[in-house]
Amino acid sequence: MFCAGSLLKLYSYCPIPSHTLRLETHLSLLFSSSPSQRKLECSMEGGNTTTVTEFAVLFVTFLVVYLLTFTGNLLMLLVISTDSHLHSPMYFFLSHLSFLDAFYSSIIVPKLLEHLLSNWKTVSLLECFAQISLVIFSAATEACLLSVMAYDRFQAVCHPLLYAVAMNRKVCTGLVGASWAIGMGTGLVNTILLAQHHFCGPNLVRSFACELPPVLLLACSDPSVSIAFILTSTAILGFVTLVLLLGSYTCIIMTALRINSATGRSKIFSTCSSHFLVVTIFYASGLSRYMTPASGSVLEQVLSVQYSVVTPLLNPLIYSLKNQEVKAALRRMLTKKPRLSS
Repeated sequence: MFCAGSLLKLYSYCPIPSHTLRLETHLSLLFSSSPSQRKLECSMEGGNTTTVTEFAVLFVTFLVVYLLTFTGNLLMLLVISTDSHLHSPMYFFLSHLSFLDAFYSSIIVPKLLEHLLSNWKTVSLLECFAQISLVIFSAATEACLLSVMAYDRFQAVCHPLLYAVAMNRKVCTGLVGASWAIGMGTGLVNTILLAQHHFCGPNLVRSFACELPPVLLLACSDPSVSIAFILTSTAILGFVTLVLLLGSYTCIIMTALRINSATGRSKIFSTCSSHFLVVTIFYASGLSRYMTPASGSVLEQVLSVQYSVVTPLLNPLIYSLKNQEVKAALRRMLTKKPRLSS
């Protein structure tokens, strides 16, 4: 048996310890006894009126967050693609980040909303592995894109005269292509290694989505190879991109301090502070989730929500509300009068 927790205090029929039920909600995901079926069946039942109320509040909260995330990122894509003033390397990278964030949130939240609505849930192993692969792919790609965007700002602030040469179209396309390729490769290899394991029960996974650390605990076979690879890939990808980020922002801040214009310093610090907020939330939660042993604590679920739900919501808000060019482009798009055909 395989039970997975959510964020509500619901009592399921999974034969699990009573202290676990007191700590958090549980969705019961049951492995089919027949290997040919290879499905995870989920059942969940609320215990009282308070539980139903919490259930409704969670559903509405995640639904609103998802709609804001999806709409905000699509709006950023639309503004960047239609306004010629935003056809620059910075916004080229931002358009890819917006597309990725809309995709990233769509991997997690719709399935979570489905689980919150239904009493009986069935999740195939193939679907679970696909979600794991896409989550790793999205997180790895976003880490690369954030470091690429920091490098772009480094070139723009520290080497403005060489910026057009250093960040030409070929370089920008190559950096974005490499980011997507690294993300795809990381997600694919980790999922292939996970699929080699034999899974059995009874087991308990406290998570609201299929993620590698908690699902890997279900493996009856030796998981050392998968653990070694996920730790290695997370360490290399996470820390290398983080060093590039911190190095770029350090150089940007040092350059800003040498600028005599108070307006110029203010603009640079405003941009860097908003970017650094997103980076801190994403890296702190992501590295903590994948570099530490899975324990099923509430903190782990909060970390998962931060990098998979909160960060995709914050990106369009920060990059648009803190960016005068994006706000001006948005005003131009909203006030543009449609042409009447003669």
